[in-house]
Amino acid sequence: MISYGLTARVLKDFLPLDETLNATTIQNHTLAVAQRCDEELGEEPVVFADGSPRDGDQLPRPEGPLTVGLDCGYVRDWDQKQRHLEIIVGKSVPPDQPAKCFGFVQSYDTKSKRRLGAVLQSHGVPDSQLLTFLSDGGETVRPLPRQLHPQSEQLLDWVHLTMRVTVLGQYLKGLVRLDPVKGEGIQQRLDSVKWLLWHGKVDNALARLGELDRCMNHFTASYPRFPQLKRAVQKFRTYIVNNRAFIPHYGQRYRRGVTISTAFVESTVNFVLSKRFVKSQSMQWTKRGAHLLLQTRVKTLNNELASTFRR
Repeated sequence: MISYGLTARVLKDFLPLDETLNATTIQNHTLAVAQRCDEELGEEPVVFADGSPRDGDQLPRPEGPLTVGLDCGYVRDWDQKQRHLEIIVGKSVPPDQPAKCFGFVQSYDTKSKRRLGAVLQSHGVPDSQLLTFLSDGGETVRPLPRQLHPQSEQLLDWVHLTMRVTVLGQYLKGLVRLDPVKGEGIQQRLDSVKWLLWHGKVDNALARLGELDRCMNHFTASYPRFPQLKRAVQKFRTYIVNNRAFIPHYGQRYRRGVTISTAFVESTVNFVLSKRFVKSQSMQWTKRGAHLLLQTRVKTLNNELASTFRR
């Protein structure tokens, strides 16, 4: 929760230690524990040509999928000062157990499958457990579910989808002020796009979005923010096309009480990263340092650090 330097001062004040501890010693000890945890995971499992574990189809399937949310966060890179390290954070939410999280530095970790497998094992579920991954559909996160669990189901998070609709709605308010009749007509088309996506009608939603795009050309010369609106509509269309295979009938899932949002993961990203990694924008991290400290943070959140340290 606190920096290595402040940790050294706290230990000096509160523990009867004769030797002098400094921030480097604390860092080395912390990362050494995390390194041993990483080594315990073993080697990454072999990926077969068909993209599934050997004899996986013969294993009994547990009833009901386990929901796993994926999201990413960024911290400043020590080696390349102007760039950021991408950190993937996931959270599993079993129906009858406390949720658990995992995380890794995307460009450093080589055991992402093992990391997810350890979480599943801690829940007491087999490798054949049906998984449903929810994500924001970003380019980085989109390929991860198939890498982590080839037989999993992948869905686009409803909240991230509606956030983009909300952004477009803000632009359209300007059109309504300029021409209430035409502006309201375009706003209704956007509402229709949202309704169609909620019901999983992706092709119809894309067609309606195309109508919206054509109708708003009426405001090309009169609306100052027209270029930004045009780009936002095009980006939204591309976003839907790229994730069309992951857009379900949200309404049916919602009525069945099935998770359709990764809001629970976003809170995990904030708690895992913001509390320690980005307390100050000037903090910079090496890939190894960020990855290993992340493992101790995750074990802390999962209430596993004390037992791991004793072992």
